[in-house]
Amino acid sequence: MELNAATPPALTAGPGSSDELLTPGQAGDYLRTGERFIRRLIAERRISYVKLGRHVRLQRSALDDFIAAGQVPSQVITSSRT
Repeated sequence: MELNAATPPALTAGPGSSDELLTPGQAGDYLRTGERFIRRLIAERRISYVKLGRHVRLQRSALDDFIAAGQVPSQVITSSRT
């Protein structure tokens, strides 16, 4: 298995777990935003995160929950013209 030094692999939460731990940069890529937006969410405590010593990591499931919480349902508009 060849690893690229520029992009380290995401850590996993445990054996057999699919809930990866992402860096703020990787989380920004996942949400298609910048790292600065992710760091602001962390600073404002709007998203849960994990501290590993001085390092901050975000669980992919926390990002998915953040997306789901911001989802706005569509409305069906009916025409009353007769």
